[in-house]
This record gives sequence, structure tokens and C-alpha cells, in this order.
Amino acid sequence: MGFELNDRVMALNVQLQSFMDKHIYPREHDWHEWCLDQDKLWTTPPWYDELRALAKEEGLWNLFLPHEYQPWSPGLTNVEIAPLFETMSKVSWAQSVFNCNAPDRGNMEVLAKYGTEAQQKEWLEPLLAGEIRSAYAMTEPQVASSDATNMELEIKRDGDEYVLNGRKWWTTGAVNPRCKVMLVMGKSNPENPRHRQHSTILVPRDTPGIKLVRELRVFDSLHSPAGEAELLFEDVRVPVTNMIKGEGCGFEIAQGRLGPGRFQYAMGFVGMAQRCLELMCSRVEERVAFGEPLIKKTSVQHEIARCRCDIEQARLLTLHAAHVMDTQGMTAARPLISMVKIVAPQMAQQVADRAMQVFGGMGVCQDTMIPEVFMLARFCRIADGPDEVHMSQLGKMTVREMNEG
Repeated sequence: MGFELNDRVMALNVQLQSFMDKHIYPREHDWHEWCLDQDKLWTTPPWYDELRALAKEEGLWNLFLPHEYQPWSPGLTNVEIAPLFETMSKVSWAQSVFNCNAPDRGNMEVLAKYGTEAQQKEWLEPLLAGEIRSAYAMTEPQVASSDATNMELEIKRDGDEYVLNGRKWWTTGAVNPRCKVMLVMGKSNPENPRHRQHSTILVPRDTPGIKLVRELRVFDSLHSPAGEAELLFEDVRVPVTNMIKGEGCGFEIAQGRLGPGRFQYAMGFVGMAQRCLELMCSRVEERVAFGEPLIKKTSVQHEIARCRCDIEQARLLTLHAAHVMDTQGMTAARPLISMVKIVAPQMAQQVADRAMQVFGGMGVCQDTMIPEVFMLARFCRIADGPDEVHMSQLGKMTVREMNEG
């Protein structure tokens, strides 16, 4: 099976690469200097919205939505989306310029798939337009949130409203003032079977009773401008019309949301790792140690070769997952989705680690994206489902498939 790009996707990718060259790479250091300035927390540089407007004008907007979500989708398959995600992910913040960033892209897919017409009008349309941001509140500090059925935040109906009480943390984007709505997962039907006890409900960020307990640091980074929040919900009231799909559908929505998201995460890590490799290859030609360029060192040659092998393997595996999603559906693709979630972050972490070693001191400071790739890859081996959960699921699926076959 080949994964050759058709003319439309090739043209889009060339256009995307040109946009990156002209507008993203030249501002890479400006972005980080702005975001690391403690006086500018939770804000974006003045040129950021100008880039978003330009990307929308050029048709490089909402590329993540697969063809089944038309009329909002540009009509691409997952296989066609994959190389575009690789290109835009070579700079960690570039996805947001094209309105293709998490958690917004997953939330938009949920609203496109399960939302009512009124919910789509109120929240999906402004998200697709890039006018607002959103968050997804699932993880809780008091329970092992790798098991989604553990969630304890209470969602209780009271007349025409639902009342929410509980605590969430690692809610990406909820610190940013552009965040206007959250998709909150909680327990609404404790009497139901285990996988039908939870619901997902829309909660405007400014609803009374939501308290920002603290901003969380990831490896001592506040992740500005999005941020990771710990939130307290105390008698938070929202109308019953904010329920997504229906009571007891929270686990189903979470699984449906995470499948495409994990594929997109994986392709993003391929792009980040590829950029680390490109930076390594430039560095070893320029840097001289002990009388010769680094590329003359056999150990350096081997590290570059390992990186290329690892990236290509992850790329092909992720494309295969996308192909199965496109042709056979999410159920058939589930083992492959687990594989890419296991493989891609580990691959990116290892490639970034090798790049750090080749760069030396420069590889661990803000002069390149390498430390950020390492941090994001390590963080995502816990976020969005830890390695162990995916390996256990994959192991059980593999045994079942082998024995049934």
C-alpha cells in the first residue's frame, strides 16, 4: 500500500510549507520570548492574530476536520490530513495559527458529531471561525484518571438545569481569557452500568461557581498562552440543553473524541521529530570538535541514522492507522490508534534526546525547539492516556485477535 499524495494535497502542502517559511519560522524565537515573559502571561504577540487571519484567507484553516464533517470540513481524508499535520507541527505553536490545535480540534469534532443545531450555532461556529477557544475538563486530582469511568465530578439534574460539583485539573486552555466554553465530563447516572454513568456537558467558562484553583506547571513551564488549570466547580448551574447527546453518553463521547485526536497527536510528533532531525543535520555540518565536523564522528552518524529509522517507522504506522480509519472505520483502527499513541511520543522523545546530545549546551536552552519537543513528548506519554493503558488495551486486543483467528 502506498500513501502517495494526490494533486490537491500536494498543492496544499506546498502552500503550507511556504506559509511556514514566510511567516512561522522567522517568528519562532519572537514567540518564545513573548511567552516566557512573565509580564505577558496568557496573551499572544500582536502579530499572532494577523497570521491567523492570513492563514484563513489562504484557505489553510480547519484542515483537521475529516470529510464526513462537511460542510464544515475542507473534505480531506485522514490520510490526506496526515502530511499537512506533519508540516504544520514542525513548530510547536503553529497548529493554532491554522485553527488545528488541541483541545479545540477535538471539541469541534464532538460538537460536529454529537451537538444539537443550537449547540453548533452557539459554540461550534465561533470555534470554527477562530473567534473563541475551548477546553476539555476530564482529569481529576483525587482519582486515577487514566480510567475514564473513575470520574467523580457530580452532574445532578435540578429542574431545567444541571448542577455540577467537583474538581478538575490539567484542563488545557482554561487559563487563557480566550477560552469561552468547556466540555466537562462527570458522573450523572451512578445507578447505570459502569460505562453509562458519565455525561459530557457544555459549561461556559464564566459560569458562576467555577474557581481557578491554580495554574499548573509542566516541567516548570506554565505553558502560556494556553495554560493548564486546576478548577473547582461549586454549584455550577447550566441549562439542560447544554447536555451533549444525552445522559450516560460521556464515555462514548470521550472515546470517539480521542481516536482521531490520537492520530493527529501522533502525526504532530512525527513533524516535531522530523524538525529535530533537520536541525541535527545542519548542526553536525557546521560544528567542529576535535579538529573535524561532528558528522565525521561515527557515533553521530549512528544517532542520525537511528532518528531517521524511528521517524519513518512512526510515520508509516500513523499513515496506516489513518488509512484504516478512512476505509474500515474507528473500530477496525482501534489497535492501530493504540500503537501510534504508544510509539509516536516515545519516538519524538528519543529523537529530541539525541538532538540535545548533538547540540550540547544549545540543545537544552531556548535557542531551539528541541527541549520543548522533549517536554511535550514526555508529557503526552501521560496526558491523553498513559502508555500503560494503551499497551494493556493493545495486548488484550492482540490476544483476542490471535485466538479468534
